[in-house]
Amino acid sequence: MLTAIEARVLGCLIEKQATTPDAYPLTLKALTTACNQTSSRDPVMSVTEREVETTVLALKALGWARVVHPGSGERATKYRHVADEVLALDDATRALLGLLFLRGPQTVAELRTRSERMHPFATPNEVEDVLRSMEQRDPPLVQLYERIGGERERRWGQLVADEAVPLEARLSAPSGGGGAARSDRIAELEARVDALEARLAKLEALLD
Repeated sequence: MLTAIEARVLGCLIEKQATTPDAYPLTLKALTTACNQTSSRDPVMSVTEREVETTVLALKALGWARVVHPGSGERATKYRHVADEVLALDDATRALLGLLFLRGPQTVAELRTRSERMHPFATPNEVEDVLRSMEQRDPPLVQLYERIGGERERRWGQLVADEAVPLEARLSAPSGGGGAARSDRIAELEARVDALEARLAKLEALLD
């Protein structure tokens, strides 16, 4: 069982591998920035470069990450994940697990919308099929939670790491009839912010 901060670091490496491949593997600065993003993260964290470095080295010791030493003409040490090797993940399972690391338990609809830039799913059923296959592993990677606090849909959560905030604490009170529409709109705006951050990361990589 990984810690919450280990899950955040691992989730960021998984995310950036898919969304900003030109800047991956990540430098310590870029990885820290990714961990402290205020969008696409639940909960939002504030961690230092020292904490991130300690965490990614702990992941390396556990076999989850690798250090990429500077090559010719490079200055910074970089880091990458090897979750694919540890858990035998394909693109679909890696994308969903990464999202669950970064944002905690989520509904099928939320996972489908938020995974668009990591691994697009054609239908909600396709997302659920992948989650069911992850649930049936030995040991299972995910579980389906019961509805809490008037939620309309059940949420899926990962079983690889501790959650930074318990599911009961992160769920809001029952919403009105417009809750689903607002959730879709928020997810759309978050995707647009993610795209802008990816473009900014590429520009920063070029400037570096």
